[in-house]
Amino acid sequence: MWNELSRGALGAVVLADTRRLLASFASIEYCERKGTPFVVAVNCFDDADRYDPPEIRTALDIDPHVPGLLCDARRTGSAQEGLLSLVEHALRLAGGASPRRAG
Repeated sequence: MWNELSRGALGAVVLADTRRLLASFASIEYCERKGTPFVVAVNCFDDADRYDPPEIRTALDIDPHVPGLLCDARRTGSAQEGLLSLVEHALRLAGGASPRRAG
């Protein structure tokens, strides 16, 4: 199913929940195995413990070059930041310019 869902994808935003970090491993491993650029966006819920991105990076064993950010996927601006982070990361990996620097 993952292959069908990701066909043609230029990257992925892995949405992580600190209350269920183990659920994120399958998505991260799939992206790493396929060489798909990805960022990890940690969804901040009101009832969840808060962690700094470096703590989450360690817990998920994410490579240092993979962007990690805190977000609230219910808020448009926060979701947009996650997508922008992914586009910038994918462009960096491809040797292109960042859209934020270009515009």
